[in-house]
Amino acid sequence: MIQFPLYLRYVIHLGWRRSYSNSVKKVDITKILIANRGEIACRVIRSAKKMGIKTVAVYSDADKNSMHAAMADEAYHIGPSSSTESYLRADKILSVAKKTQSIAIHPGYGFLSENAGFAEECNKNGIIFIGPPASAIRDMGIKSTSKALMESAGVPIIKGYHKEDQLDSTLINEAEKIGFPIMIKAVRGGGGKGMRTAMNSDEFVNQIESARREAMKSFGDDVLLLEQLILSPRHVEVQIFGDHYNNYVYLFERDCSVQRRHQKIIEEAPAPGISEELRKQLGEAAVRAAQAVNYVGAGTVEFIFDISSNKFYFMEMNTRLQVEHPITEMITNTDLVEWQILVASGCCLPLTQDDLKVNGHSVEARIYAEDPFNGFLPDAGNLLHLKVPETSSDVRTETGVRQGDKVSVHYDPMIAKLVVWDENRNRAFEKLYRMLLEFHVAGVNTNIGFLLHLIKHPEMKSGNVHTGFITQHQNVLLNKSLEMLPETLAQAVMAVIFLEKLHLRESSKGSNNPFVHLNGFRVNHKLKRNISLTDSRSNKKYNINVTYDEGNKFLIAFDDGKQDFKVSSGKLTKNESSLVLDCDLNTKKITCKIFKDNENLYLFTKDDVHKFILDDLISLSKLINEVIIDNEAVSPMPGTIDKVMIKSGDKVKSGDPLVVVIAMKMEHVIKSPKDGVIQNVLFKAGDNVSKGVPLVAWQ
Repeated sequence: MIQFPLYLRYVIHLGWRRSYSNSVKKVDITKILIANRGEIACRVIRSAKKMGIKTVAVYSDADKNSMHAAMADEAYHIGPSSSTESYLRADKILSVAKKTQSIAIHPGYGFLSENAGFAEECNKNGIIFIGPPASAIRDMGIKSTSKALMESAGVPIIKGYHKEDQLDSTLINEAEKIGFPIMIKAVRGGGGKGMRTAMNSDEFVNQIESARREAMKSFGDDVLLLEQLILSPRHVEVQIFGDHYNNYVYLFERDCSVQRRHQKIIEEAPAPGISEELRKQLGEAAVRAAQAVNYVGAGTVEFIFDISSNKFYFMEMNTRLQVEHPITEMITNTDLVEWQILVASGCCLPLTQDDLKVNGHSVEARIYAEDPFNGFLPDAGNLLHLKVPETSSDVRTETGVRQGDKVSVHYDPMIAKLVVWDENRNRAFEKLYRMLLEFHVAGVNTNIGFLLHLIKHPEMKSGNVHTGFITQHQNVLLNKSLEMLPETLAQAVMAVIFLEKLHLRESSKGSNNPFVHLNGFRVNHKLKRNISLTDSRSNKKYNINVTYDEGNKFLIAFDDGKQDFKVSSGKLTKNESSLVLDCDLNTKKITCKIFKDNENLYLFTKDDVHKFILDDLISLSKLINEVIIDNEAVSPMPGTIDKVMIKSGDKVKSGDPLVVVIAMKMEHVIKSPKDGVIQNVLFKAGDNVSKGVPLVAWQ
């Protein structure tokens, strides 16, 4: 069979009738190095394999046994776990690309994806950078420059200060001119890094100092810009694509308003409540932005949408593929990674603007290892249990981890993206809810339970979203003290009982002892027992009384007079990697899935996910940490000491900043829990610390 070059195969397949420019060299990309890790590396590998392209992965110490390294045709070690010594080392990545004779490098997102210098080095070494020209990255990567370009291109921009003078006095004066509240941003920022808000002049200086520290840590540049803060705006962004032949299209908009810590957790396409006229205005403005910098490849133009005035303003352009690109693919029936590779190889865009139509509705939920009920603090640890929904044409799980893998403190704590499609918004959200209930994780804290409550909120269902949505509704969404349903507690108790029974059965295999049985049960004797469970979300302890009858019959009663349950039958079975609990509570058939580690019981019910601490298995270290947290300044998660603000002998007041900890790319300022005198600082800048470890000692 005749094998045509990649670009020619694609032309023949689609029957394109457009002519190519002779000024652009067509290249058959046969091997790609992915200069990234995790789910985006896996995503690129899947599209490349579909196109018959070989792939090369790179990995750090932490990713030696990673999913992306296993999926690629070749994989090479590039350094220690820290991203500054591995995934941000352009020299090491280029060395691997040359050694493997890779034709192109796909940067994914994050790391080197928006590094103009890296794009230039690729070109100097004769390697195709699958992304825009270095000039476009540079122009759009500096927010002050990009805003000036957008203003000249007729793209609406918001009132602000974007100049070089960075003296505190200048910034204070400019903030007063703009008017509070103010948004502070790192000019090279992204992903919420180096971004702060100041509601008044009193907190402005502290916020610019914090933004500078995080910006320098994340981007090596602490220059800031100021913008008028629009209260309760929407974050609406447009996916654009350009090729080498001055062809541009917009693939419609996404709403990414629902965020925490300035990072998105729910994204949907198209944006709710956007008229066709406004959709066209947004798309055309985004294309003008791309044309202004001669953009090539996939990019996203982000807008602030003012709900009160129905106007939109340019915020920034991300010169790369976005995390949330799958929802655009779902509503346009496209493969944007494939488009990236084709455009990089010298092909025209596969479709024109007239070819593109919005089809249905798609929603993405980002599943993180974090504790929403403790300030969304990121978590790290082993994924002891991981079960994802079954993939189909309208359900995708984008992930870079498997059961048994570790969520590392060195990288972003995102476990996966759950993406669904349906004919309309309501049906898409209902499907997302059902699929979240099928997404089971144990071993680390996750935001799945929070997401379930979030997407069921009436205002979320109606599409009344904005960037302050979670803060506005936090009393409902982040309510730790919600009472556990008696039915849920009854299921948890039965899970404990049958787990014990399973353990006894497994441990007694081969034994001839006729008296191996469940907790002292005797014929014609009803055994009573108390089981204690602590809800990890609220830290509330529940005492449940259980009376054992013959067979699998039980009576469950609560100390506080909650509804009693009669259990007429029950069993625990193994289904693939899950344990399934079936029992009859007051003649009602109940089924849920469970998982138990050394300390916790995970319960995946028909409407929520719960984690219970089994009181008799709480470790001494956990008890110690809980005591320490009340009396000392401790690290809330594993991380690295970035800055120490105090020394021995200093007098501090409650709320004073003591230490800055960097964990999972986020800055966390540890503040004093009380008035007192510092006796000793236990760590220095650069030291690694574990979760719950005291950072200072008091006199």
